[in-house]
Amino acid sequence: MIVTIITFIIVFGILVLVHEYGHYYFAKRAGVLVREFSIGMGPKIWWKRKDGTTYTVRILPIGGYVRLAGNDDQDDDELRPGTPVTLQLNDQDKVVKINTSSKTTLFSGIPMQLVDSELTDELWVKGYVNGDEGELKTYQVDHDAIVVEHDGTQVQIAPRDVQIKSASLPARMMINFAGPMNNFILSLVAFIVLGFTMAAVPTNTNQVGTVNSGSVAAKAGIKAGDRIVKINSTKVSNWSELSANISTKPGQKTKLTIVRNGHSKTMTVTPKTVKSGKQKVGQIGILEARSTSIKDRLSFGWKEFLASATLIFSVLGHMFTHGFSLNDFGGPVAIYAGTSQATALGFNGVVSFLAMLSINLGIVNLLPIPALDGGKLLLNIIEGIIRRPIPEKAEGIVTMIGFMILLVLMILVTWNDIQRYFIR
Repeated sequence: MIVTIITFIIVFGILVLVHEYGHYYFAKRAGVLVREFSIGMGPKIWWKRKDGTTYTVRILPIGGYVRLAGNDDQDDDELRPGTPVTLQLNDQDKVVKINTSSKTTLFSGIPMQLVDSELTDELWVKGYVNGDEGELKTYQVDHDAIVVEHDGTQVQIAPRDVQIKSASLPARMMINFAGPMNNFILSLVAFIVLGFTMAAVPTNTNQVGTVNSGSVAAKAGIKAGDRIVKINSTKVSNWSELSANISTKPGQKTKLTIVRNGHSKTMTVTPKTVKSGKQKVGQIGILEARSTSIKDRLSFGWKEFLASATLIFSVLGHMFTHGFSLNDFGGPVAIYAGTSQATALGFNGVVSFLAMLSINLGIVNLLPIPALDGGKLLLNIIEGIIRRPIPEKAEGIVTMIGFMILLVLMILVTWNDIQRYFIR
């Protein structure tokens, strides 16, 4: 159980880190201030500031986020009228730090009861200093000033020129797409790694790799290295087509056309009837050819990536056309259960699970649902079509509705997962 928990934290951490780094990297390239890069949720257990960004690790190892300037209202929350703050000034009497936390003390700080602030365009704070309500004082705020939040986290203020809305539309679209894009890259890399950690990889050709002793194929004279090019009148070019065709012919006489050493040969076999769940399928006792070449290992990774993406899209398509149930979804509990199964299969099982999760996360995040990256991209596209920014109020309402829907869905999915894996 301890191994599963550690593996779960590592897998989830890698997924979140890679996803959020995509947003972070392209925001930095576009000149957008990344105020905070957080791994985990809840109270922070570690933080460090560098190049304008506060990096935090939080106590719950589930999720993470980047706070982009202009995408949050933390300044409004921390600097409400009446809030007691301490100001730190530079040599030009500009505010370089605004402390709202009782956990932090500023050296030579000026105590102020805040009356008003403007930290977007004009950059000033206004209030009563040292409890003197007879004089309202105003201080100019430095462009790169720091706000010490209530929990002690230090984040940079977000003037308009470094906000995401000031970036070009293509740059904002790239920022929103970068998270899912990184998940796709991670998935592809993980599948390629899997190809190199396996002893040999399946080639998905029509060539026979192994013939089981005493099997239908062995009795018919099929040998390793033979290529099955036709089943009855149907041509087959890869193992997927070959196995799918044979499985539909349990107990039926079937004509196989094989190629051996450049010569074609026809033979008749009767696939053995085997139960697979509630269905009967045909088997002749052969295994596909495997390879250890670098080219085939790379090809294996790419093919697995495409096959996984196709599978996920087909599942999503089926959900939209035939309806869905909560069992079609999986939250952190389902991921933990999957991690337990993957851990039992060793390193390759975990890598395969990580690859599937990563591509799944990337595709789901691109769904045009408000609050997801796909929803943000949809708003970007609409903005490009109408050629003007979407009103902030309308965008905020749409995003809030989407967030509430996702929150309710996550609660329902988590409870359903608990029932599926731990109660029933």
